[in-house]
Amino acid sequence: MITSRRGFIGGVSAAAFLSGTGSASAQKKYDDGATDKEIKVGHFCPYSGPASAYGVIGKAHEAYWRSVNDAGGINGRRIVFVTRDDGYNPSKSVEVTRELIEQEKVLCLFNTLGTPTNTAIHKYVNQKKVPHLFVSTGASKWGKPKEFPWTMGFQPDYHTEGVIYAKHALANVKDPKIGVLMQNDDYGKDYWEGFREGLGKDANKVVKHVTYEVTDPTVDSQVIQLKDSGANVFFNISTPKFAAQAIRKATDVGWKPAQYLNNVSSSVAAVMKPAGFENSQGVITAAYLKDPTDKQWDGDDEMKAWREWMTKYMPGANQADGNYVFAFAVATMLRETLKKCGDNLTRENVMRQAANFQKARIPLLLPGILVSTSPTDFYPIQAVQLSRFKDDSWELFGDIMAAEST
Repeated sequence: MITSRRGFIGGVSAAAFLSGTGSASAQKKYDDGATDKEIKVGHFCPYSGPASAYGVIGKAHEAYWRSVNDAGGINGRRIVFVTRDDGYNPSKSVEVTRELIEQEKVLCLFNTLGTPTNTAIHKYVNQKKVPHLFVSTGASKWGKPKEFPWTMGFQPDYHTEGVIYAKHALANVKDPKIGVLMQNDDYGKDYWEGFREGLGKDANKVVKHVTYEVTDPTVDSQVIQLKDSGANVFFNISTPKFAAQAIRKATDVGWKPAQYLNNVSSSVAAVMKPAGFENSQGVITAAYLKDPTDKQWDGDDEMKAWREWMTKYMPGANQADGNYVFAFAVATMLRETLKKCGDNLTRENVMRQAANFQKARIPLLLPGILVSTSPTDFYPIQAVQLSRFKDDSWELFGDIMAAEST
């Protein structure tokens, strides 16, 4: 269990991420978790368990808020970042969320990770009217302000991503016979439903669809079933541990399909390297963030500033892990939201400001991808670009694709 009570950026270029202050309102207004001196932010992610590869996201958030505090906080207030380990277990997620809201009395929840885990707390946090911001999952349910006005997503939604892979496979693989590996929960089903929608009248080209449970030790038997089906396309809907296993096992059994990998498992350090670079060649994913292993960003100002920050605040961390880029980008979005709140740090105003980004630039998003929200649009990022694994890194190709263009 990790609780940070310190929380940002040194260096001229890195400090550019943190310049400016919000405009203060004439009268200060506070809800639980906010005072003249601090803002308390709640978070959970799996520091342990089957999805523990994502634990680095929470550690990066902790470092980010520490660096924000080192630079003077937000409008003069320190960020108190309270993070808990839920082990990717929905019942534990409920327990730690109640603790964060009822005992720690956080102003908002931020980037809580996982589709099944956030599903478990979805109704509760909306009943409590606590901002549930920029959740770390791309399920389409996080963008429904009429039903759940206190929950907002961040990354491109899984449904749209699935549509994109299906259309690409149909257009680029001769006589496609498709095999699908899917985590058996809402996260997997969201990708699967989007993929089927993208296939349209060609849905019968799926020759094998297998699932796994997060408690399973391996997905070896599932991969063997997919190979035996005669599939020449493999859609890999799995979290990092299982994604790496599946890529490696496909090679081990001599299966060489066209491979599509969901974005949430595209980290070079956490997935592609453990799978074996030689086994990962040609795998396709959808990207919306600059990948730290892509050499085209070596001279990029944002990437250089991020590396400065990583070196100072996370020395020894593996900078090939794209989860650190994700953590930095999404934390910047919350920082900008809180900065816009000025001295009106009510939960209602936090949501109002989160729903008021117009084509904003967030550091480390791909060129051409901007953040936009409104009271009726809770999908901040709605565009991706396809990327192919080559040698030891991802290589972008094609055009930026917006959700509506799929």
